[in-house]
Amino acid sequence: MTWLITGGAGYIGAHVARAMTEAGERVVVLDDLSSGVVERLPEGVPLVRGAVLDRELLDRTLGEHGITGVVHLAAKKQVGQSVEEPLRYYRENVHGLTVLLEAVVKAGVGTFLFSSSAAVYGVPEELDLIPESAPCAPINPYGETKLAGEWLVRAAGRAHSLSTACLRYFNVAGSASPELSDIGVFNIIPMFFDRITQGDAPRIFGDDYPTPDGTGIRDYIHVADLADAHLAVARRLAAQRTPGDLTVNIGRGEGVSVRELASLVGEVTGRPVEPVVEPRRPGDAAKAVASVELIGEELGWTASRGVREMVESAWEGWCLRHPEARAR
Repeated sequence: MTWLITGGAGYIGAHVARAMTEAGERVVVLDDLSSGVVERLPEGVPLVRGAVLDRELLDRTLGEHGITGVVHLAAKKQVGQSVEEPLRYYRENVHGLTVLLEAVVKAGVGTFLFSSSAAVYGVPEELDLIPESAPCAPINPYGETKLAGEWLVRAAGRAHSLSTACLRYFNVAGSASPELSDIGVFNIIPMFFDRITQGDAPRIFGDDYPTPDGTGIRDYIHVADLADAHLAVARRLAAQRTPGDLTVNIGRGEGVSVRELASLVGEVTGRPVEPVVEPRRPGDAAKAVASVELIGEELGWTASRGVREMVESAWEGWCLRHPEARAR
């Protein structure tokens, strides 16, 4: 197999590229470098610079590199930005996927793995664990584009005999090594780090939820575990004798409250600052924790890294890019 990883120079994509190459898979990366970093790529992995909206580039790349499977991670993923720019998100996340699938079908590529999100569930009902069978009701354009992407991938798979998979990940954190860490400040752990670096207290949005400590509970998955899950699913699809589709959650199946996470960040960074509580944000659920039974049953896969390891590895990556944080 030769895999094309779209968005392979990004935070998650680079971890997937590393996991697959270290496992002996042949990998080619397509990335427009709008948020990707060339230096993240494993040595020897070819980089094709461009976007999935460029059909001519896709046709050439699939043919010249003999691509037999695609791992599609390239997408816009900021929830707030998706509310402000829905047309951009639908163009890049849905139309871009359409263009890519058209190229995949024409080239005769038989395997397609789609990066989805727990955002497809929206604000889930009061479920202890969210199974893949839970109703999907996204509450923002980002989540809508991911759900539409799943529909499109499955429909194309049925119509064109593709083996497909949709991976719904929960809250991704941590890093396999400092240089691969997340450079954005959009997720909760880097947001905590950013506040601490500036000498400010971490912010908690809402402490009046019906949870043990009043703060929201989330399922956090180490990005290296997520990458391993991609490898396991990709190999499962490649080994299938007949086309089929698979939709699975990727998480730990364990919840951590925002206050617990803030306390852990204080321990790891050596800055145990009492968080500032601000009003709830619209659309935030009290609890969102994955049921991970299905991926365990189907692939025998389970996450192996804990939340402390996520925070510690993320802090090392943060300090690599913000040396003033450690000095402080």
